[in-house]
Amino acid sequence: MCLPPDLAAPNMKLSVLDQSPIRSGSTATAALQETLALAKQCDELGYHRYWLAEHHASDALAGCSPEVLLGRLGAETRRLRIGSGGIMLPHYSPYKVAENFKLLETLYPGRIDLGVGRAPGTDPFTAAALRYGSTVGPQHFPRMVADLQALLNDTQPATRGMEGARAFPLVDEVPEIWMLGSSEDSAGFAADAGLPYSFAYFINPSIRTDIFQLYRGRFQPGPNLQEPHTSLCVFTICAEQEDEAWRLSKSRDLWFVRLLQGAPGPVPTVQEAIDYPYADAELRAIEANRDKRAVGTPAQVKAKLLSLAEEFGADELMLLTITHDPAARARSYALLAAEFGLAA
Repeated sequence: MCLPPDLAAPNMKLSVLDQSPIRSGSTATAALQETLALAKQCDELGYHRYWLAEHHASDALAGCSPEVLLGRLGAETRRLRIGSGGIMLPHYSPYKVAENFKLLETLYPGRIDLGVGRAPGTDPFTAAALRYGSTVGPQHFPRMVADLQALLNDTQPATRGMEGARAFPLVDEVPEIWMLGSSEDSAGFAADAGLPYSFAYFINPSIRTDIFQLYRGRFQPGPNLQEPHTSLCVFTICAEQEDEAWRLSKSRDLWFVRLLQGAPGPVPTVQEAIDYPYADAELRAIEANRDKRAVGTPAQVKAKLLSLAEEFGADELMLLTITHDPAARARSYALLAAEFGLAA
């Protein structure tokens, strides 16, 4: 039986997905410094996880290498679980990914999450450049995940030629590995691999609301998880006044329109978004997406988030907030931490 929102709130873990957005008129250097500052704040506020996204060849999002930035993020925080949201595994050797995250686990014991995904996180040309001629691509994703799990757990990989491979350094606790996705396929991958599943609702808000039921019904216990576990990632903007929250969200509206055009670019200012000459089709696209976000006052956003969590049956919530003003983004997370009563 689903709990009403007011009873579900105390047990709901809140986490953060940070894409390290580059603001119009700013730089990637500033974007990464804003990520570090926001992670420190969210650590103090009592958020549970802080994940970094992976995107390539982008002038909009600075986070091209989560594992590198996590090395710094761990030193800047004390309690947060920190991780990748996610590593796009088809680009890389599972052995090297296992090494990277075992090293991070050695540096920050008991705090490392390894989220993996199948999407390229870039255009086809850049994806090919990342693979550098390798023919091991997305079609091999389930086997790559199985080998990665084996290497993290110091067991024998299933792939021929890797039987004796062991990834070092050895660790007392295995990084928490998650499957990320935005489709029914990823729900199946997570269930078959026996992994927790994080769904990117901010990417695919039209998904069937029983996606986690599908995952739970197919779930098979694995070496790292005995019971199914889920997280729902929602785009969120919170401000003291509802009008201000929606005003701040105009930057996201224009960025979304430009994304549909194939060239999102840096996050525009609110004024850029106000001045943009939207076509009727663009306005319809924005309006269709309006109810798929959690935007408003702390009470309104909390109610929306808990409603989505109940509708989907999510065990955790992850929040993605992007505004042109970094202070407004930080304020959004602070307001929600207070509204949910997070333990600082």
